[in-house]
Order: sequence, then structure tokens, then C-alpha cells
Amino acid sequence: MGQNVALVIETSGSTGVPKRVALSADALLASAAASAGAMGGQGQWMLALPAHYVAGAQVLVRSIAAETEPVLYSDGHFDPGRFAEVARDLIHDLRFVSLVPVQLARLVAATEAGDRVVADALRRFDGILVGGQALTTELRERALDAGARILSTYGSSETAGGCVYDGRPIGTTTVRAVDGLLEIAGPVLAEGYLGDPDRTAAAFHEADGQKWYRTGDLGAVDDGLVTVFGRADNVIISGGEKVLLDAVEGAVRALDGFGGAVVVAADDAEWGQVPVVVVESGGAAAATALAAVRAHVAEQLGRAAAPAEVVEVDVLPHLSSGKPDRVAARRIAESARGERARRG
Repeated sequence: MGQNVALVIETSGSTGVPKRVALSADALLASAAASAGAMGGQGQWMLALPAHYVAGAQVLVRSIAAETEPVLYSDGHFDPGRFAEVARDLIHDLRFVSLVPVQLARLVAATEAGDRVVADALRRFDGILVGGQALTTELRERALDAGARILSTYGSSETAGGCVYDGRPIGTTTVRAVDGLLEIAGPVLAEGYLGDPDRTAAAFHEADGQKWYRTGDLGAVDDGLVTVFGRADNVIISGGEKVLLDAVEGAVRALDGFGGAVVVAADDAEWGQVPVVVVESGGAAAATALAAVRAHVAEQLGRAAAPAEVVEVDVLPHLSSGKPDRVAARRIAESARGERARRG
């Protein structure tokens, strides 16, 4: 593995122990070429994500492949005004950026609030890749209404970044579902996990004359269109029924005021485990919101999926990649339930 490795990316660890993904130059450049093909050509990029995560690193790789100089958004809290300021430095005919949904949501909110400078900056981009977590239908529609040209992406460090755009594999990537779990093949695949042969063997395998990556995601492929249901390890048993927390989160985020909510598992003496919603303050009081949230989710997914609680926090915990810190969110949920139990 050593001679082929050009870059090692540590996974975010949003749900557990991080892994060190070893990527070859060929995989990185294959991803960049596939992305350019899907986005209408090579251009200039804004780097608005940490470069030590794959989405940020790929902005640099695409820039190298395009022989263009990226413009850099500074570290720290994502501010739409600062984004608009940095966007002015883009001079190429084609302009691109990769964002996570929370960043896109802030840009869209500023545009909706009448900030013309941010609105103009958002519309300057010929392509905006949105990944890292699921893009809700509501946010997608708002972004399109704001004039943003967005592509939702699916992929991981193990696939050198996004390899499925708006549900369609890009380049020569192949995606299939095996027993309900998605597997990916193609030139973008990682060499494996650095110094971890057991994890490498568990995630990568040879079949049908090519190498496949077991994503660990539940999904389906219908007529070439990839649908991702959620993580296979993000399923709980509540009252004897399987509940896919990613599906619960999707249903919750469709509600007003819950666009950035996170759904985690919490232990429960009666049901085994239950879904709990963690959301930033600012909407309805948690006690008032709970009934509406439960009714909505129960109608969509069944009674077992209805969240047991809505926990409000001042600020949702996020990793430096912009993804929700689900480990921290679960600790918050467990602490809130424990405190409520002590109060009787």
C-alpha cells in the first residue's frame, strides 16, 4: 500500500472511532476528472471546508488538475458576508464551491432576508456541491428558489469524496445494492486503511473482477438512480421494532424550525432505545413541539419511530468538517433525559 499512497485522510469520527483512509494520486485525480465532467468543465474553486477532510482536500486536487488557484475562506464561524467577500476574488469563467448543508442554509437565509450582496455571490457560482450529510428537500427547494446551482453529493473518504451527484454515479463509478447495502466500485476507491488490515479487509473486497467498497449505507439502485436510506449502524430496536434514525431525522427536518435538527438514540428502560431530537433553540418550546413532532413522524414512519423527546440546545455541536457531532449530541440527549428523570 505504501508506494501508492499520496494522501491520508482521517475520517470525521462523527459516529465513532476515526479511520485513516489511504488514497492514491490516481484515485484523487480520477475523482477530480469525474467531477469536472459532471459539472461542465474545470474552473476555479473556493475552499470553504477544512482541507484535512476529503471534501476540502478535493477542492485543492481539482484546482491542481485545472491549473487554477483556489480562493480561501478563513477558518472559524461561517459568515455569509465573509463568503460573499471572498467570492469576489474568483476570476475564472467557471466558479465552484463545496459546502455542507448548514453553510448553504446560512447563505440561503441571508438571501431570503434581503441581503443582495450574498444573493449575488450565491448566484455567481456555476456549481455548488453540497455533501457531508443529507440535503433536505426543503433546503434544496429554497436554494433553487434563491438561484443557486446546486448538486447534492454522496461519497466518502473511501471514494475520494463525492462519487454520486444528484443520485447518479459520475465518471466510471459503479454503485450496486447487495442485500440492501450499497457497494461502490471504480478508480476512485482508496487503497484501504493505513495500518489497519482488519478494517481494510472488512470494507473492501474483490468480486466480478473488480474491487468493491462496502459503504455501510442502506440504499437502493433503480435504473441507475442511487437512493441512500441511511447508515446501517444507525438503526435501533425500539419496542421490538427496527427504527432507522436517518429516516426519522429526515422526517423531522421537514418541519419548520427543525431544518438542522439531529436525531440520536437514547436508552430507555421500557422500550430499549428511543429516538431523541436535539435542536437549536429558537423555535417552539420543546414541550409544545414534541406532540407535533411525534405526530408527524408517526404518520410518516410508524409509532415506534416517534421521538421520545425534543431537547433544545443553544448551539448544536459540530465537527470541524461542518458535520453534526453525533457522539456529542447523544451525550446531550442522555444527559437531558437523566436530568428529567431525576426531577421526577
